[in-house]
Amino acid sequence: MADNWVETTATDLRRWADDRGEELDEQGARILLDLLRNEMGLSGPEALTPEGVGRLLLDVFPEAVVAGSDDVPTVLDALRRIVAYLRDTGVVSASAAADLEAEIDRSAPAFSDLVAEMDTEERHAAAEVIGGLMRADGVSLDDQEAVDAWLRDFEALPEEERYARTEDYLRQAEELVVPPVRLASEADVADAVRRSPLTGNVLALARWTGERTLTEHDTLTETDAEAAAAALGLESPRRHGRMEDAGVLERLWWAAVEAKVITAEKGTAEPGPALDALGSDDDATLLAAWLPLFEALVVPGHDYADGLDAVELVQNEMTGVLIHLYEQENPVGPDTLAGALLDHVAEAYDLTDADTMPELVTDAFHLELATLEEWGVVESSGEGRVLTPLGVWTVRELLLADGFTAPVVGELAGARASELIEGLTWYRPDAADEEIDGWLARHDPKDAAADLLDVMRTGGPGARNLAAAVLHRIGPEAAAVVRAAQEHPLVSPYAALWLNATGDPSGRELAREEYLWVFVDTVAGMLETADPKEAVEAALMDTPPEAEMKDMVDDLWRTDHPGVADVLEALGAHHPDKATAKAARTAAYKARSQP
Repeated sequence: MADNWVETTATDLRRWADDRGEELDEQGARILLDLLRNEMGLSGPEALTPEGVGRLLLDVFPEAVVAGSDDVPTVLDALRRIVAYLRDTGVVSASAAADLEAEIDRSAPAFSDLVAEMDTEERHAAAEVIGGLMRADGVSLDDQEAVDAWLRDFEALPEEERYARTEDYLRQAEELVVPPVRLASEADVADAVRRSPLTGNVLALARWTGERTLTEHDTLTETDAEAAAAALGLESPRRHGRMEDAGVLERLWWAAVEAKVITAEKGTAEPGPALDALGSDDDATLLAAWLPLFEALVVPGHDYADGLDAVELVQNEMTGVLIHLYEQENPVGPDTLAGALLDHVAEAYDLTDADTMPELVTDAFHLELATLEEWGVVESSGEGRVLTPLGVWTVRELLLADGFTAPVVGELAGARASELIEGLTWYRPDAADEEIDGWLARHDPKDAAADLLDVMRTGGPGARNLAAAVLHRIGPEAAAVVRAAQEHPLVSPYAALWLNATGDPSGRELAREEYLWVFVDTVAGMLETADPKEAVEAALMDTPPEAEMKDMVDDLWRTDHPGVADVLEALGAHHPDKATAKAARTAAYKARSQP
């Protein structure tokens, strides 16, 4: 049948329904026909099989179409009308139509459940976005009156403004994503908390204090402070270079008060409600008490003295250092950390003594780093520093509380292929390999390949690149599934590469235009998450020498890929060979000039 068989079939289907006086959801039927041709590669409606019906309802439609539970009966009715039309017009035999209808009936319950699940996820995602927009506007989600007022105002905005605000929020939300980490077990983290001197010191301080009269500022009297410091072994100030920290006890005191390990009010101290929890044998109870204690220490909300000295300044900024360590793949040297902290301090503070403050801040940083190591949050690794398992768990909890998305390696093992690919965007190479291995172990190879191919059909270049990389981790048992996907234009070259790599006899060499298209698709995918310079550097690692690359560039602008101009502009700006870069800039202009 001709390439426009969808249009012809839709027109005939409309006429068929009118002749019988039957209602037809023409738009819904057209969507289904488009999916059969564009996503499943059918050459005509006569190619529809019962297996194709099942795949349409349980794989293709849910991934390609946003639908709600209320749409399920309409979709199934439209598909049944298509089958009836095919039977009545002789396109398929009566027995074949009966098989198709039987498959619709068989798949309908699972289709209904799947759409309901995805509908719930879509609603949940939309609710998260709306909630984020409200919080950004200072609206408390617990204030129903304020929520209702915000919703009325938001819905009254022009559609373009609603979209713009939503897109801006989502862009900002992307910045609140940190790389995945491996978490120690709750038992191991709790054991580290019990062994931490921080825990021991705060428990000792709270028990030593007991019920006691305080100063008018709810602190220990000078005599009691000296006695407490002696009891805890904190009499001597900590020193590094020109800096010393004599406020260790006071810092512990205010953290214990803020974390409710000690209750201090109206000049009286007594054990706080969190004291027993901080010494609990129950792991979850212990961690729930320890986290606010650590947060009070690294996110201090109390001034320990008049003004802000270098020690207090550094203590106020250590969360940035901890997050930096959390995001790094490799250990970071103390001097590098101190330098980054100094750069931030110079931008964020108006330092009155700019000549001596850098040295004082550096010394104070080393004091604080030693404190974090003593608490068991940071440790040495070679000449650098890394977070301990306790540090990783703690920083992740603080990030989550601040609205960050903080994935954990292994949590995608049971996810759909589309969720896996979306999540892998934020993974480092070694963590990505581990996550992919876990996902493949939980999925049948044929089903995994089919799902990945669906992602490649419906996703953008970045998703296609990642899905293709995961597909290459699947063995020849998925060959039949990959062979069947070769008809789809977005998948065909990747399928050919996979078949060649697995030694399948149906494999073939890519035509030059296909090779160029894959190159553009690969670089376009990199440009989605990397800056152009990094994307070009990564792309050139496996490309031919400069002379052949220049010939490629001369041909690239003719490639039928929507991202070709962006790719050529990136090559023109960052290719190390001047002749190739110039050719890329010229080719980019040609690509932009095409209709």
